[in-house]
Amino acid sequence: MLSLAMRSIAQVLSQPFRAILWKSLGITIALLVVIWLAIEWAVTYLVDISAYPWADTAFSVVTGIGAFIGLGFLIAPVATVFVALYQDEIAEKVERADYREDPPGRPMPLIPSVLLSVKFLGIVILGNIIALFLLLIPGVNVVAFFLVNGYLIGREYFEFAAMRFMTPADAKRLRKAHGAEVFVAGLIVACVLAIPIVNLLAPIFGTVLMVHLQKRISGRIPLR
Repeated sequence: MLSLAMRSIAQVLSQPFRAILWKSLGITIALLVVIWLAIEWAVTYLVDISAYPWADTAFSVVTGIGAFIGLGFLIAPVATVFVALYQDEIAEKVERADYREDPPGRPMPLIPSVLLSVKFLGIVILGNIIALFLLLIPGVNVVAFFLVNGYLIGREYFEFAAMRFMTPADAKRLRKAHGAEVFVAGLIVACVLAIPIVNLLAPIFGTVLMVHLQKRISGRIPLR
């Protein structure tokens, strides 16, 4: 698994994947800026303390900083949604580079791909809300973060890679049959997700890693 992870991170940082990374980050940052401006406008409109200029200025600054920090935590999850739009392109690049002798996978139609990405975002948010509540329990908070995200990421990303070659039901059965390997792979992606800034690479890294894992489970060896 470690060799697959090292190969995957090397590919993520290679030239073919940089365009996808920059596109997803650009769209993500643009959306978060719009949300930030909307929050600033809404707070200014709803809270009128202009009669006290010093308080109005202080409130505006605190609100802006608070919104900026809060939205910073959303960069990785939102980037995950936009990367999902390019998952088939990412998987195709990996398959073409390392598994040229295999039949190519079938791209997922746009609407199911978007629905899958929204579903994944919802699952990640729900899982992290649960993990957030577990922060109140000493000794299990960090473990909860990695267990929850490792399971969710492993499940969703692996089934996506498998569905390029089989039905959703078969992809789920394959994932369950190799649950331990899929979970370990998801745990590796969760470790990347836990590192600020580096976590922006997690969606692409997770997709590449699961493509390799699905191929290894199928008995395919990457070309050298």
